[in-house]
Amino acid sequence: MVGMALAMTPIFADAGVPMLFLHMPAILLALAPIIVTEAYVAKCRLGLPFRRSLGPITVANLISMLLGFPLLWIVAVAIQMLTGGGQAYGLAHGWQKLYAVTVQAPWLVPYERDLYWMTPMAALVMLIPAFFLSVWLERLVLQGFWTDETKARLRPFSYRAHFASYSILVVMWLWYGGILLHRAKTLSH
Repeated sequence: MVGMALAMTPIFADAGVPMLFLHMPAILLALAPIIVTEAYVAKCRLGLPFRRSLGPITVANLISMLLGFPLLWIVAVAIQMLTGGGQAYGLAHGWQKLYAVTVQAPWLVPYERDLYWMTPMAALVMLIPAFFLSVWLERLVLQGFWTDETKARLRPFSYRAHFASYSILVVMWLWYGGILLHRAKTLSH
């Protein structure tokens, strides 16, 4: 019944861009390289055999991706809406552009002509809180698997592993932004 009501709800073109639906496919696409990267860091920093670390790191990343990031996004959208971030203030000034890709990063206001640069910038902004959430959440999960590792060793490992793995996501969003910029230039000529 609820599903039928949702299916019949009209979708408006001016509803904005819920960035969760762009982040999740990007994270899924990068998941295997992220897991391999973090397992390699575990081998180098903790001396763990590469194959032994793959399973726990996979579980930690799946929990982070399927629970952590969506919850972070929900909280970020709530903060955005409570602070007036759901309003369109225009993009005439630099501060408005900055506001549009930071405060409004979870759910972009539909400035259709500017989404080519706003989408990757908002994604990069959202990676900042996601990074800290992933460091914390995945470290908690890994503590359950690697009980012989101390918190003092897992904390720096988690930061290093995530610096390495998040660089993959940063490169992906910059690459995607380059594609969007190229398309926008091509369409404007």
